Amino acid sequence: MTNSNANKDTSLYDYQKKDIERLFQQLRQASPPVRILYQLPTGGGKTVIFSEISRRFMENSSKKVLILTHRKELCRQTASTLKKSGIKSKVIDSSMKQNLMKENYPCYVAMVETLKNRIKDKLFNTDDIGLLIVDEAHHNSFRKLISKFPDVSLVGVTATPLSSDINLPLKASYDQLVIGESIASLISNGFLAKPKLWQYDVELNTLQTGINGDFTVRTSDDLYASDAMLKLLLHAYESHAKRKKTLIFNNGIFTSRKVLQLFEDAGYPVKHLDNKTSGIERAEILKWFRKTKGAILTSISILTTGFDEPSVQCVILNRATTSLTLYHQMIGRGARVLFNKKAFSVIDLGNNTERFGNWDAPLDWSYIFENPQAYYDSIGATANGESHHIPSDFRSLFPKSLELAFDVQKAYQDAVVQNQKPKIVMRDSIRQHARMCAENSDSVIAAIQLAEQLDKEINWRVKQYTICQGNVTKNYREWLQDDYKSKLKILIAKIMQRNIQFQDAV
Repeated sequence: MTNSNANKDTSLYDYQKKDIERLFQQLRQASPPVRILYQLPTGGGKTVIFSEISRRFMENSSKKVLILTHRKELCRQTASTLKKSGIKSKVIDSSMKQNLMKENYPCYVAMVETLKNRIKDKLFNTDDIGLLIVDEAHHNSFRKLISKFPDVSLVGVTATPLSSDINLPLKASYDQLVIGESIASLISNGFLAKPKLWQYDVELNTLQTGINGDFTVRTSDDLYASDAMLKLLLHAYESHAKRKKTLIFNNGIFTSRKVLQLFEDAGYPVKHLDNKTSGIERAEILKWFRKTKGAILTSISILTTGFDEPSVQCVILNRATTSLTLYHQMIGRGARVLFNKKAFSVIDLGNNTERFGNWDAPLDWSYIFENPQAYYDSIGATANGESHHIPSDFRSLFPKSLELAFDVQKAYQDAVVQNQKPKIVMRDSIRQHARMCAENSDSVIAAIQLAEQLDKEINWRVKQYTICQGNVTKNYREWLQDDYKSKLKILIAKIMQRNIQFQDAV
């Protein structure tokens, strides 16, 4: 059923061999149906691994293997990898009308809807399948077909074992999770490129979440297609990615087309790709991108899977997302290594790193798999916390102060109109906070202690100020926060000393 002379496990890396043995051990230890979810980072070679699993299974079983994907590109890539492994396979697509099981194929590759129709038309016999492999298993479309194979062992493969639908957790379809090599380990051993992160603090309180839990396209377009955000995008690119081959991910087609115009006007080689682009044009654009030095490709999230271009040198997240899977997929597009590429740049314009942590930071996948609702809730709380409000109990700390708020953006606009230096905005904000602490304290020590309660509000005001400036890095923002707090303490001491001297004089 397979070609014994083909490249077998001799072409596999040690960590891949180890994981294949672990998976087969699990498959052997229990009676079918065994349902395993396997996690391995983007770029770790998931297709190679499940191709080898398929080959070994068919060598030891009279049953056949069925591999499910959710994209045409993934079907073709999977069939190509299977062929390299010496496996004769058949891609089930819309052109296949004959009875497929009459043909002598040990392995089939199919998209969900296509196979569903073939089963309905009785052109595919599910009884001959012994192993079902699901690629990109976090997609819920596969659940429609899993029930058609009740007695078949199941191996789902994903980089992020978190369902795209919180109402359909993966642990309802899989009995156990097998965790593969970490991103950090793959980087340290030279299998993935190391990301160099550049973060820009972006005000996201105008974004709204939709029924799927992620930020809506409409509100994302309103923000990211604005002149201020386009200016920030160009500044970030020219500061950290100029002339590098760059992928830009957006949330909406409108924004992506605005980005296209932005870079065209600036004289850079750039093209736009979305889900309405024809197959022929898409192929031409991807060929242009691969061959063009310093090319820029702006798109929505259609290149997160089924796209492998190792020459990518920079990934720009020109959007915010609440999806951990999407976050990992977008950055992963730049992580492929080449002989002259050991690192790549990531520019985050959506506070995504603050929401999820660094892409290569360790994650407790077992906890996420077992407690998806708790993880979703934590991400939702982070996203909701990005909008500003002054809590009601805050006023109780400053009962003698009439005004607690300070409109940084308005103050900044007023300073610009009056031809004043923008730094007076922070000066006036510090003065207001110093007065609040002084008028609600009896001593310098008490006033400075009270100032420590202002940390969140100070960080928010500095954030607003840097947004007005438009091209500020995270390091600069953190320096402003420290400088603000230092100056605040000095001013509090001066005000309190002056008050004491005045009282003594009276």
